[in-house]
Amino acid sequence: MSVPNPYNERLNALRKKMSEAGLSALLVMRPENRRYLSGYAAHDPQLDESSGCLFITRNHQYLLTDFRYQIQAASEAKGYDIVIYSSGPVDDLAGLCQKHKVPRIGFEDDIMTVQLHRMLKGKLVNAHLVPAPPLAESLRLRKDTTEIRTMTKALRITEAAFAETAAFLKPGKTEKELARFFYDAVLRHGGEGLAFETIAASGPNAALPHAEPTNRKVKTGETVIFDCGAKYKGYCADMTRTIILGAPKPWIKEIYRTVRQAQLLALKNIRPGMRTDDADALARNHIEQAGYGPQFGHSLGHGVGLATHEAPRLSRLRPVELEPGMVVTVEPGIYLEGKGGVRLENMVLITDSGARVLNQDKTFYDWT
Repeated sequence: MSVPNPYNERLNALRKKMSEAGLSALLVMRPENRRYLSGYAAHDPQLDESSGCLFITRNHQYLLTDFRYQIQAASEAKGYDIVIYSSGPVDDLAGLCQKHKVPRIGFEDDIMTVQLHRMLKGKLVNAHLVPAPPLAESLRLRKDTTEIRTMTKALRITEAAFAETAAFLKPGKTEKELARFFYDAVLRHGGEGLAFETIAASGPNAALPHAEPTNRKVKTGETVIFDCGAKYKGYCADMTRTIILGAPKPWIKEIYRTVRQAQLLALKNIRPGMRTDDADALARNHIEQAGYGPQFGHSLGHGVGLATHEAPRLSRLRPVELEPGMVVTVEPGIYLEGKGGVRLENMVLITDSGARVLNQDKTFYDWT
């Protein structure tokens, strides 16, 4: 059964990788992978309540789901045989394995629950479940032109919503008010919703890289980290700016200048063929030389796409080579416990010759 572009190309590429991995079938449960391979956009309500899975053999492709998603599945997963189950996918999956006589079924071991694995394993006859390498994720590493265009639109929505939120920001506003205002602005500008829960962290809270918005009121002369992103047609944007209301204290100007210099250094020198740990080092070495190495504890960035955080990671751990078509964030930061922090984040596209910043927003202080 043929599948419309781009999904036929993605399935062909996936099947080649399945063959190389010695898999006769692949069970796909991660929502981002399901959508990438089929167009099916349903979200999982929670970890143990999946909205469906793909079962892909070398010649057939199925979407298994329940009655709640029947109409959506038929509408979105064109070219897939839709299987509606009544009490979970186990019996139907076992039946498909027997029908197609597949001896080795790969599964995503970072998302399948132990319970589902045990139940499915008990039903299989002459077939074995084996952990699959990240096949779909390896395809998602490099974005095509449609994906890049969609992500850029998500970023434009993010920037427009942020501009309105920055204008709304004034002393006395709470972090929760800022986060709520941004969410409403995303919807006004055509976003599907948030790519992730907005971080609005002021004063001492800005020393927490992943702070949750509180009822704390923003004060003059302190840092306000605003990490935000809209989602558009399933694709995510991710952007961080640090705002200071009023005159900044000397320590704020110092760490802001250091972070911005580190970011600019990385943006100028990141290129295809560079290892991700070397990309991380571009900014990290500058921050360490300024004396703030211990205060920059996270990686320089991460891939963005159907998920806010995906491969590759610009990290010292498990380095890989950057390739044209990858979209990553560049987001150095410095965090001083009890005082505040600064993080600045842009999204960049790895090109044939370097890295192209996708952001248009220029909300930076010229303290470099």
